[in-house]
Amino acid sequence: MTKPSLPPGTRDFSAEVVRKRNYIFNTIRSVFECYGFGPLETPAMEQLDTLMGKYGEEGDKLIFKILNNGLDNPEKEKQTRTALEQVLQGKSNKDLTERALRYDLTIPFARYVATWHQQLAFPFKRYQMQPVWRADRPQKGRYREFYQCDVDVVGSRSLLNELELGCICH
Repeated sequence: MTKPSLPPGTRDFSAEVVRKRNYIFNTIRSVFECYGFGPLETPAMEQLDTLMGKYGEEGDKLIFKILNNGLDNPEKEKQTRTALEQVLQGKSNKDLTERALRYDLTIPFARYVATWHQQLAFPFKRYQMQPVWRADRPQKGRYREFYQCDVDVVGSRSLLNELELGCICH
């Protein structure tokens, strides 16, 4: 019997490490909220069309695509094989995959603003700390799953927002 193992580029975190990470995250959150930024969370997966083409050709190769359900249906075997061949050639095929894990937090944030702009108050100030995934070759210090932290202001051209972002980093 083989011993269970983690996928390359991923890690387990002990209670001690999670507590330390939560302390750091809470410190960052309190700074963001002092400046009037609100928390935002977006789904771990997005429509593939939302993500593709936003990161350049190299970035698109690093997106983890999620296979559609029902690909093992014997009646669709030929369609699935054709779709797989197209994806292996770098083309998109909705018969095989329509969703992907988020590569970063920026594109999902842009999708959120586009979706909800009628209900948002501008300038809209948000922060986000969530895991992201990259189908990259794992190396020392580079992981396929990691947390990203973003803070943004949209809907204002005021340079005061830029100054405020600089103060947050200081």
